[in-house]
Amino acid sequence: MTNIPETGKSTRVTVRLVGIQVLVLSLLLTLGGRLWYLQIRNGDEYEAEAAGNHVQQVIEPAVRGSILDSRGEPLADNETRLVVSASRTDLMKMDDDGEAILTKLAGVLGMDPKTVMERVRLCDAKTPKPCWNGSPYQPIPITDEATARQALQIRERAEEFPGITAEPSAVRRYGSPNDANTAQVLGYLSPVTDEEIADAEDSDNPLLRTDQIGRSGLERSYDSELRGQAGVTSYRVDKLGRVIGEADKQPGVPGSNLVTSIDSRVQALAEVELEKAMEKARTEFDDNTGTNYKADSGAMVVMEADTGRIVAMASNPSYDPNDWVGGIDSGTYKRLTGKKANYPLLNRAIQGQSAPGSIFKPIPTAAAVNAGYDFDGSYECSSDYSIGGQVFKNFESQSYGAIGLGRALEVSCDTVYYRLAHQEWQNDGGIRPKKKPEDWFYKTAHQFGLGAETGVDLPNEVTGRVPDRQWKKDYWRANKDAWCKQGKKDGDYAERIAYENCREGMQMRAGDSVNYSIGQGDTLVTPIQMATMYAALANGGTLYTPSVGKAVVSADGKKVDVIEPESHGKLPMDKETRAAMDDALAGVATRGTAAWRFGGWPQNEIPMHAKTGTAEVYGKQTTSWFATYTEDYAIVMTMSQGGTGSGASAPAVRAVYDALYGVGDKKKALLPEPEKKLPKISPDGRIEAR
Repeated sequence: MTNIPETGKSTRVTVRLVGIQVLVLSLLLTLGGRLWYLQIRNGDEYEAEAAGNHVQQVIEPAVRGSILDSRGEPLADNETRLVVSASRTDLMKMDDDGEAILTKLAGVLGMDPKTVMERVRLCDAKTPKPCWNGSPYQPIPITDEATARQALQIRERAEEFPGITAEPSAVRRYGSPNDANTAQVLGYLSPVTDEEIADAEDSDNPLLRTDQIGRSGLERSYDSELRGQAGVTSYRVDKLGRVIGEADKQPGVPGSNLVTSIDSRVQALAEVELEKAMEKARTEFDDNTGTNYKADSGAMVVMEADTGRIVAMASNPSYDPNDWVGGIDSGTYKRLTGKKANYPLLNRAIQGQSAPGSIFKPIPTAAAVNAGYDFDGSYECSSDYSIGGQVFKNFESQSYGAIGLGRALEVSCDTVYYRLAHQEWQNDGGIRPKKKPEDWFYKTAHQFGLGAETGVDLPNEVTGRVPDRQWKKDYWRANKDAWCKQGKKDGDYAERIAYENCREGMQMRAGDSVNYSIGQGDTLVTPIQMATMYAALANGGTLYTPSVGKAVVSADGKKVDVIEPESHGKLPMDKETRAAMDDALAGVATRGTAAWRFGGWPQNEIPMHAKTGTAEVYGKQTTSWFATYTEDYAIVMTMSQGGTGSGASAPAVRAVYDALYGVGDKKKALLPEPEKKLPKISPDGRIEAR
């Protein structure tokens, strides 16, 4: 055995140790360099990528609350349907932007490929509707009417339909209880937009990309209460997308239910009677135009007199709110928004405005008394009244000689009001008014609530118009240039009017005041304003703010927020004047212009008060108005190009009253229970119909 010198062994060991140290140091330097590269140089990039890849959110939309009528019948609720949706993000990754996939999908669903393409394209300023106005990053519903067979085809052949899903989802349903359409009152839903999401970021109930929000009607007014809050669960996933744990969970809160004052039985009746009246009017001949009446639109409002709550609100033409559920097709959208259909999305009860005609006369009656005229005084009711060669005729009434203001209301004598308005115009200085004219007739109209929103809990209410001195000046400034360009001294009627307006359109002329006194000229009102006014006449003078919402009830039924009636003013008259006017309006129904429509009415048991109105509109047929009240209700109806108030609108209003009070058969009366309680709520939170 050869012995190795100790010095040789020591040298080899040292070399090995040095080599190991160099290797370890090299590995450490390499690892440190890699860590520096990952954490320092590209740290932000990898941190963002890791966050995006490793935490995913699953959103569970909240169940939207139901909208119920006063008896607990669902006007709007939800049902489970099979919804087929497309991921625009996935489709845009394809060479043809997913056109082939969508065409194949249309075949499975039995839809027109063009319709499917329209539903997934994004809305912008140049894109015609229908289109998707929601977020491009959320699934876009193509149909909510898929059959189980169609959904199964899509799911079993998932590789043929990338980006397409078919899942059961809660979908809005407008059930029309008792055949009550209630479309304009309820409104409709559509997807939230990115702008709306940004605007709601700091609110108590922020919007998510999957949300649907109310676009009109009660769906919009009470959207935050009905919508609830979606549940959001965050999952930790690995790079392959596999769930490795739950990071966070925010449970959803279902939307609250809205109980309304609408009685679906009365609502259905109002809609039917309005439609029947319009159909009947179209068979009547208009002597002035030599054609039948067009009766192109109308509205009816039934209001509780002592609360301002809306029992029924009908608007015609109407539509089916279910057309918007699951996305609206181009043909339906064009029809609903086009002139040919006369814009059925409009709620004529709060957005339709026209001259009121003689149903306006309680206002100049009160104004005359406030100006110092005796209600029981003597006023000449002639067949016409002349001012400077211009003759103003008594439209609905014959000559009655000298009568009081109460009788003038009963027989709707225009010339009594012509004289009063002309005299007050002269007292205020005529064409050169005093520095501070009294303007009783205009001031009183504002005090009755005209020229302003009533505050009803529905969106997009219009104000109507009181054409007072300030309005005349503002309107003249806005239109002067156009009038001066169009006007001709010796031209046709429109050109002569433009010529006069160009020169003196800022002035309150005698003819303006005279026409205004009978609800004509530039005066504009809405049915909801007139219903509010006549309800105030019924209840002793309180102008209640109209309301449809009656209570908001939490999904579990434990919290009930009652929406109490609120007032926004009092009628500008004393008790004696109101009582005298009350008697006169009862006389309209018993011996005046509406008497022929109330034959057989139990006047001694249920005093009926009414006022007819027939408003002339330049270039159109007359507008029919009928305004009424009892101790319980105020009902106002109007019909554009429909004829006279008593002839066209009165029968429909009478039919509603007959049903409400059960005239002829009291067992069938639709009057609610006297205590007017909210619908009963069951222990599990459901609202039970009574």
